[in-house]
Amino acid sequence: MTSGRERAIPLAGLYVILDPSVRPDRPLLDVLNAAAAGGVRIFQYRNKTASMKDAFAEVQPLRRRARELDVLFLINDRCDLALAIDADGVHLGQTDLPYLHARQLLGPEKCIGLSTHNAAQVKEADRVGPDYIGFGPIFTPGSKTDHDPVVGIEGLTDVRALTSLPLFAIGGIQAAHVRPLMDAGANGIAVISAVCGASDVTATAAKFNAQMI
Repeated sequence: MTSGRERAIPLAGLYVILDPSVRPDRPLLDVLNAAAAGGVRIFQYRNKTASMKDAFAEVQPLRRRARELDVLFLINDRCDLALAIDADGVHLGQTDLPYLHARQLLGPEKCIGLSTHNAAQVKEADRVGPDYIGFGPIFTPGSKTDHDPVVGIEGLTDVRALTSLPLFAIGGIQAAHVRPLMDAGANGIAVISAVCGASDVTATAAKFNAQMI
């Protein structure tokens, strides 16, 4: 990947978070392949419960396949895991390693995203300058119960003016929501359950992507 924001893979469009808790019966590698066939070019691996050893074993085939597909592959939270598998970067939450420390660890070429949930956090993210910002939850998430307050499309509209960084909307988003969110200023849409839990992952990903044109 190239450094900074001039990346071979634009920080825009559909962004799929691979979480084994959504469909434990479905291998994440199958989800990755199917979503990529539907046009997805940004993926994040997220496993909140696995040990480092188990996560390392689970993520290695995903990393190899992501390279073959030439898609962006990020790790949720864990800079150590990202370094261990030479991921393209990490996505950090508000309680994770601070952005500037993560940047020191990973270097200038890795992609680092930062979750935000309100205007103050967006302003702070804009100040430190990650590669992109995640903002939400827009709606009630299907993948977690301990989420921050729902912000709605109006919340996204309000914070769009606070930053010029790429902005991904996240949280309970379905394909029907995509066009209003893009019109409100989102550069992309991040999803977990909507794609990972879909009966037809490829068709669902393609449906999301079609709304972004």
